[in-house]
Amino acid sequence: MIKIIIKIKIAISNLLFKIMNLNMYNINRRKFLGYFGCGCCSLILPSCSTVPITERRQLSIIPEARINRQAETAYENFRNKAKLITSGSQLKEIIRIGKKMEIAVSTFFEKQGKEDPTKNFGWDYILVDNDKLVNAWCMPGGKIAVYTGLLKITKNTDALSIVMGHEIAHAVARHSLERMSQAMTINLGTTVADIFLGGAINRTRNTVGQNTGLDIFQLGIMNPFGRKQESEADYLGLIFSSLSGFNIKESVKLWERMSENKKGKEMPVFLSTHPSSKKRIENLSNWIDEVIINYPPIKT
Repeated sequence: MIKIIIKIKIAISNLLFKIMNLNMYNINRRKFLGYFGCGCCSLILPSCSTVPITERRQLSIIPEARINRQAETAYENFRNKAKLITSGSQLKEIIRIGKKMEIAVSTFFEKQGKEDPTKNFGWDYILVDNDKLVNAWCMPGGKIAVYTGLLKITKNTDALSIVMGHEIAHAVARHSLERMSQAMTINLGTTVADIFLGGAINRTRNTVGQNTGLDIFQLGIMNPFGRKQESEADYLGLIFSSLSGFNIKESVKLWERMSENKKGKEMPVFLSTHPSSKKRIENLSNWIDEVIINYPPIKT
């Protein structure tokens, strides 16, 4: 059954890619409607998955294996071009935290009798030599980068574990796959809307030099989805840090330092895919006691 669903998702994603790449003004209307009809029918087929732990339903019309392959290629390209620190105590600390989380997350799902979402991850950790950028990320498949600029804010192991837990949570929750699925669906919807509007969106785009349809959807749909995913990663990240034996109370202090560092630089919430620092601190404060009680350190 799983193999059948994967084959269906591959067919759906290939079809939607084909539809989005069509030049809708240079094709026969009947041909376009044929593609569109197939696309609409495909969307009613099984195309949802569930986020581990939170059990939130998410759109998933692209095979995870495809995303992981693309991420691995992008990661290798980045590794080859970036200035990396390949030895020293900072890198060792990042790897130590990561290894503890690998074991804790995998053991947690095993003890719950659930499928381990990280079972096919090819974990890897790099430290990027860039003091100006306060950043970290985890690509699908468990490829993690931490920037030296972030270490000036985290200051200690527990705080760094909060950030790494957050980034790992994005990969575990398949947020990249979800965002790509959402974008494909929105692109298709914008194309169809433009057909019914007689090309008004496309003419406006050409006039003002912007992707008008996507801009509207970005503010109204994609950004709120992004904030929901970021909050979900904050919550799951706390859980992963707690399971790994780190002090998650440090999360509030971390985001207070983050807020101070961002003073005067934060975007208005409606323009951003991230919750405000104030909202994050509020959420973390509300979650800490629950997470400590329900997700104590894993005994391995």
